[in-house]
Amino acid sequence: MYHFLALFTVLLWGGNTIANRMAAGVIEPGAMSFYRWFVAFLVLTPFCLPAVWRKRHQIKPHLGKIAILAGLGMVLNQTLGYYAAHTTTATNMALIMALVPLLSLFMSAQLLGQRIKGRALVGTAISLGGLAFMLSRGELAQLFSQGMVLGDALMLGAATTYALYCVLLKRWSLAFLTSWQMVYVQVSVAVLLLMPLLFNAQSQAISADALPIVLYAGLAISVLAPWLWIRSIERLGAGNAAMYMNFLPVFSALLASIMLDEQLTVFHAIGMPLVLGGVIIAQIQRLPGWWRKEEQRQEEVERFS
Repeated sequence: MYHFLALFTVLLWGGNTIANRMAAGVIEPGAMSFYRWFVAFLVLTPFCLPAVWRKRHQIKPHLGKIAILAGLGMVLNQTLGYYAAHTTTATNMALIMALVPLLSLFMSAQLLGQRIKGRALVGTAISLGGLAFMLSRGELAQLFSQGMVLGDALMLGAATTYALYCVLLKRWSLAFLTSWQMVYVQVSVAVLLLMPLLFNAQSQAISADALPIVLYAGLAISVLAPWLWIRSIERLGAGNAAMYMNFLPVFSALLASIMLDEQLTVFHAIGMPLVLGGVIIAQIQRLPGWWRKEEQRQEEVERFS
């Protein structure tokens, strides 16, 4: 039951890149970013505001941290994604976001003092190689000489900001807030931070074509999916639930081929397994005996050197 719940949640999140791509051309990126979180704010306020208000004196000293988290995870990450959707495909967007666990791993080494193990380096090399092969369509020399498409570069920025968000969220754990209260205070700050983008947009209107996208992003992705994910983690454990996130780019690619007529090429067929395989290798906890012994040997060498 809860395994299906986790899988369904990832499917909802997989639709996020589809919504990003569909939003391009029907609503301004700045307006889309604002309205998405404003819808979530309106829905969450009746349930979260009373408890958050009672804790306002505890929250006040941490407003700076909350603002940074909201700016990274809900402003920069999402806004870059909406701009990226104008010049790249939903499939590419999903595959680049699949690098978030690897980016978080390396940032954790710097900010949390976590040790990077050999398998993480191997997984990173495999994932980056697969991503480079896919984005360059097999012409790696051309990728290095001409650089990435703007949309892919923006998505890499979005993935980097979200990875930093995840690491800081762990470092700045505000234990006096529940999961939903933490989400709510960040959403509230994000709405304020996004107001300048809304007012600077060429149009603040929500067209008939854009309305379903805004509601999907604001309700299904920003409210329903987090609630389902919290329930999944409570029942399955964080580690077991996290493994389902590896299905995210697969679901996104399938949805993109069905809803957006994006064609999966041989480059995707080669690059996607490499990207996902590298992420799984870096995340895997149970290692083959020979690899585990090698890592233990390396740790002993480091300890006595």
